[in-house]
Amino acid sequence: MPEELFPGLYRIRIPLPDSPLKYLNSYVIKSDSRHLVVDTGLNRRECLEAMQTGLAEIGVALEDADFFITHLHADHFGLVGRLKTEQSRVYFNRPDSELIEHWEGFEPMIAYGGRNGFPENELRAALHSHPGYKHGSNWMPEIRVIDDGHRFDIGDYRFACVQTPGHTDGHMCLYESEKKILIAGDHLLIDITPNIQCWSDDGNPLADYLASLAKVDRLAVDHVLPGHRRLFSDHHARIAELTRHHAARAAEVLQILEAGPQHAFDVASKMTWDIRCDRWEDFPVAQRWFATGEAISHLRYLEAEGKVARIEADGRTIYRRV
Repeated sequence: MPEELFPGLYRIRIPLPDSPLKYLNSYVIKSDSRHLVVDTGLNRRECLEAMQTGLAEIGVALEDADFFITHLHADHFGLVGRLKTEQSRVYFNRPDSELIEHWEGFEPMIAYGGRNGFPENELRAALHSHPGYKHGSNWMPEIRVIDDGHRFDIGDYRFACVQTPGHTDGHMCLYESEKKILIAGDHLLIDITPNIQCWSDDGNPLADYLASLAKVDRLAVDHVLPGHRRLFSDHHARIAELTRHHAARAAEVLQILEAGPQHAFDVASKMTWDIRCDRWEDFPVAQRWFATGEAISHLRYLEAEGKVARIEADGRTIYRRV
């Protein structure tokens, strides 16, 4: 059932079956001419039916709708290829669109995981059963690439794009300065911590994310509309919590490395995780994958800070304290 949050601005909850996230918050901004749909859900029947039903209930026809995708994850992007019509425009950030253009499949990620200690056969099985692999877009629609600061004037709203890399390379929020509304995607979530992973030697996603938190902290925001879970208001308090969380994570990684050099998979196995499993071996493979990606992001961050050194030996990447 669509929910009118503000005049002409609606939330449609798109179910995410078999996911601990439970649903995606898709936002629809109506106008007298074209409407804007923010994020879409997975490419699967349950998501399509929920979106079609929700749009019909608020009187939005697909041929009159354009789409803004906050970032390149299947639960936000996967359904857009089935929703887009010939009249529709799909707006997307530049860094994530470049990832699509240079996509080489999952094998490079699997190989990188192997270098960091993750058993490659387990990682391959986890990726092949992952929703992003099974329920991504069947085809790539034509994209209108937009940059930081791009403006959308829709009905009574004047949204500006705010690039917030970290969760992905080009993650982008929408900000309405007069009404102090932030459509936050997965940059800010209230009940869960956005997943900050690293699966390459390029970049420093955690440093990017912390800088993006500081950028958004400077905005005047009364209403945060996140990509998942409940809406919230005090974004300054949440940003402070997330910043402290990652500082504590980095400190924990340094403490783990006091026992000696280790690869990221081993470091992840010793970190504290909010999951109902007594042993690392009992974690679902997908959760070990997420955890290892998070461990790598913190190790890369600490390496850039000069607190950790990386050693390449026998096809493995090992980290040690400096």
